Amino acid sequence: MKKNISNKEKKAIFKTLRKANLAFQKKYPGDLPDRQPVHTVYGGAHLFSRNTATNLGRIALASLQTYAPDFISFAHAFGLPGHDMLPKTKAAKTKLINKFAKLTLDERKAEPGWLAFQVYQKVILKLETEPVEDFRIDFEDGYGIRGDEEEDATAKNAALEVAKGMEEGTLPPFIGIRIKPFTEEMKERGIRTLDIFLSSLVKVTDGQLPNNFVIMLPKVTIPEQITAMVKFLRILEKKLKLPKRALKMEMMVEQTQAIMDHEGKNPLRKFILASKGRCIATHFGTYDYTAANNITAKYQTMIHPVCDFAHHMTKVALSHTGIWLSDGATNIMPVAPNRGEKLTRAQQMENTVSVHNAWQEGYRHIRHSLYNGLYQGWDLNPTQLPMRYAAVFTFFLESYDEAVERLKAFMETTARATLVGDIFDDAATGQGLLNYFLRALNSGAISEADIMATGLTLEEIRTRSFAKILKMRADD
Repeated sequence: MKKNISNKEKKAIFKTLRKANLAFQKKYPGDLPDRQPVHTVYGGAHLFSRNTATNLGRIALASLQTYAPDFISFAHAFGLPGHDMLPKTKAAKTKLINKFAKLTLDERKAEPGWLAFQVYQKVILKLETEPVEDFRIDFEDGYGIRGDEEEDATAKNAALEVAKGMEEGTLPPFIGIRIKPFTEEMKERGIRTLDIFLSSLVKVTDGQLPNNFVIMLPKVTIPEQITAMVKFLRILEKKLKLPKRALKMEMMVEQTQAIMDHEGKNPLRKFILASKGRCIATHFGTYDYTAANNITAKYQTMIHPVCDFAHHMTKVALSHTGIWLSDGATNIMPVAPNRGEKLTRAQQMENTVSVHNAWQEGYRHIRHSLYNGLYQGWDLNPTQLPMRYAAVFTFFLESYDEAVERLKAFMETTARATLVGDIFDDAATGQGLLNYFLRALNSGAISEADIMATGLTLEEIRTRSFAKILKMRADD
């Protein structure tokens, strides 16, 4: 039987289609394989020192040990799964803690407090070894409006402290600076601070920048602000003899015009294109954005529906572009209301209740972000770090055993539809399961060895693509 479509006709059509497909793939290359920090700590530039990350970790650990001195108290403080089955009296808690110390991992999993125990140990280790993953030296909201002479001096001093931190190895894995916005009122001050900071830094580091250094531009409303930033970065790279494209940037999504412009369109894609490949992330400004939507102070929280709308718009606009997305912050600080060494029993209890309430609020907000696929957020105070890691580690670890079972079964059937329990998986779910393991690994909740329980190899895991894994196996 003669074919209706000739090879010549097919080749001509597919040539045009190939061009379009490749152009699409270039625009949407997918998620970056790089590690994304689970949070960014914003701190006033005037308070920054080379030891800031270490000091924040020390304060965070002291807060945890004061208000959750064991995994049982920790479970009650955050309302973790199984906490209602754990003892509350001192004697019963001591007995259970001693029992857990003698159990193997499998034996612990038969106990209601196993998840809290596992998360608690990981949070302590995190606060001891890497309490801050990302830090932004803040010259905007965390610094305020000050005289030019004072901000000039602060910019220079912050740069010198960064240089000392580079030399001593005390900086967090990711670090950057947030300047003032490129509005008409603030643009001169913003670029002046950046110029002084970078000039002072490279002068004493022989042109070296910290690892994963980034510049945050806040309150972006039009692409021309991004374009201006890119032009300045090019000038600075040339004058400071930095490698081309060494300076990367982020932008704040905190104005309604960043979600919907004057033409009724989402402008975020235009903002990213205006950055000429320099913008690597967007951070959400919860309080500026809710205020811009006329939300009163009491209801300005990360879980307000107007924030969800902005998040979903941002995700749709920037999905698969490789741009990292970060949620905002909880402004309720887990700080004890009563200070001093000789507190009464009532005052101590009041402190505990206050800190636990703030922890629970922040924990709920972070879990909401994770549920919505936002794996990074802000922290503003070291006492928030325990709740950050409690939320992140619990989110991933509580699903670990089920995810292992599902992905393992999926891989064993080479991605043919499979039924595990009462959940039906398809290929898209396979990628979703792989994404879970990649995010959990990046967060520190699990190790590479934990992923290998699924039957995947390290080489396969690092492809980050379920489709590529299947192709690799098919080629074998």
